[in-house]
Amino acid sequence: MCGIVGAVAERNVVSILLEGLKRLEYRGYDSAGVAVLDAENQLIRMRRTGKVQELADAIAADPVKGFTGIAHTRWATHGGVTEANAHPHFSNERIAVVHNGIIENYQSLRETLRGAGYLFTSDTDTETIAHQVEHELQSTDSLLKAVQSAVSKFHGAYGTVVMDKQDPEKVVVARSGSPLVIGLGIDENFIASDQLALLPVTRRFIFLEEGDVAEITRTQVHIFDKDGNEVLRPVHDSDIEHDAGDKGGYRHYMLKEIHEQPTVVRNTLQDRLTQQGVDARIFGARAEGILKDVKHVQIVACGTSYHSGMTARYWLEQYANVSCNVEIASEFRYRKSFVHPNSLLVTISQSGETADTLAALRLAKDSGYMASMTICNVPGSSLVRESDLAFMTLAGAEIGVASTKAFTTQLTGLMMLTLALGQFNQMNEADHSKIVQAMHSLPAKLEETLALSDEIEKLAEEFADKNHSLFLGRGDQYPIAMEGALKLKEISYIHAEAYASGELKHGPLALIDDEMPVIVVAPNNELLEKLKSNVEEVRARGGIMYVFADKDARFESDDSMRVINLPHVDSIIAPIVYTIPLQLLSYYVAIIKGTDVDQPRNLAKSVTVE
Repeated sequence: MCGIVGAVAERNVVSILLEGLKRLEYRGYDSAGVAVLDAENQLIRMRRTGKVQELADAIAADPVKGFTGIAHTRWATHGGVTEANAHPHFSNERIAVVHNGIIENYQSLRETLRGAGYLFTSDTDTETIAHQVEHELQSTDSLLKAVQSAVSKFHGAYGTVVMDKQDPEKVVVARSGSPLVIGLGIDENFIASDQLALLPVTRRFIFLEEGDVAEITRTQVHIFDKDGNEVLRPVHDSDIEHDAGDKGGYRHYMLKEIHEQPTVVRNTLQDRLTQQGVDARIFGARAEGILKDVKHVQIVACGTSYHSGMTARYWLEQYANVSCNVEIASEFRYRKSFVHPNSLLVTISQSGETADTLAALRLAKDSGYMASMTICNVPGSSLVRESDLAFMTLAGAEIGVASTKAFTTQLTGLMMLTLALGQFNQMNEADHSKIVQAMHSLPAKLEETLALSDEIEKLAEEFADKNHSLFLGRGDQYPIAMEGALKLKEISYIHAEAYASGELKHGPLALIDDEMPVIVVAPNNELLEKLKSNVEEVRARGGIMYVFADKDARFESDDSMRVINLPHVDSIIAPIVYTIPLQLLSYYVAIIKGTDVDQPRNLAKSVTVE
């Protein structure tokens, strides 16, 4: 989401800060800012809404210079996209702060600070940090102690960097729930929310742990744990040899992006999902006022994004107690549809420029929908600009035409929408707790599943001479089967169809023979026994099956069935996890078929024409 860069050096750090922000653009943002201490130890700040380049152009036109500085790219939660809400935030022209995360008790702190005479000029929770630190400095001359005292009063997640013009040769940083990394240089040191931001200036990093507070000068780094004890954290030498647009040692962008999914899902959850659930404002400043009245959701999307919407329908109706329809955008825009009362239109798109989806949004604005929301991977895109609410998926640049990490982050966002709507519609407390815990475990489960890559690569060899295939799933795994079929046809050019398993006997069984591989997704859920009956229907007709099954589901490989055992996962997150092996299967089959994996024939990454 947001990006942080900071530096303490003997050289002008402005160019370092700007380059760091550019390297963090993949995270998603809507404004950017820089603050430095100049030669007279005065705080100089420049902020802009929009792209980092707009900030860079403004600095080029009116140069600023400083040896200590902080910079930030913001994705709006508290307060709209305005220059006043952009970071860094000041207090009394003395303290400057950048911050990732959410201070959950900021409103009560804000009232207390107002009572102490502090004037707030933004709608953000971050400005509370600046004023609280400045307030603490009234009783200590140590910036470190002031920050330690201030953060003890905060509830929520934060990665924050603080600069004091009266102590100009240091920054103090604090981490709770939102990662920060210290970059070590020679007579200069740096701080960032992601080491990618600092690769041009250092390869040596210290990763702060939960609760750490650190004091950073040009020549020294002192780190204190959550109990205030000074500690040593290990120094890591980075071997990262690529930027977001490089393949990074992978054969194809698609394979790189498949393996990035634990990281991008973690980024998408970070600062948004707490142990208590989600704050509706992660969807926009107006979200709470809108979502509390939603009684129906209409999802409109195309291709892979349509499959994510199909999956979300199961979640929204089962857990959030909200009715949901899902429609292909190219169909929705050309028919008259019934608009339910208190209906929210949700568009889903990787690029935010998908022509049919954008046209559907514009049509809906005159059709009686109470509001619109987009789930998108590109800030500043048309869908984001034209929707009332927006959730940025933080998948980063996805270069492979066949969507992978954009899909799983869309599903992640849709599950958080389910939680947000559920809190206004009497979601069962047990379900709420179960979803929150399952989502926290999701990145680790994706990593476990990626470990099956070698086994899936061997399995793919059995598809070398195949021209057709069937994918089967039940319940919320049916859209995952649809996505698996789409991936296989997109990049290997094998004709593939997906069916809800219960539909086999209504026609598709006629296709079954030993030349028609059948791919089955089989998590250990309440539909498992029904699915096993469908598997027996295929076996009885001489079909060859490839079953991706929960390790506890008790499937056994034999002459007619090859079983790939996946780690046990909660059924709530199983659709996201079971996406991974289907992506890997498609990738390795395409390699065997010799197709252009990243740029399959006849397809484009962003479909901007009807």
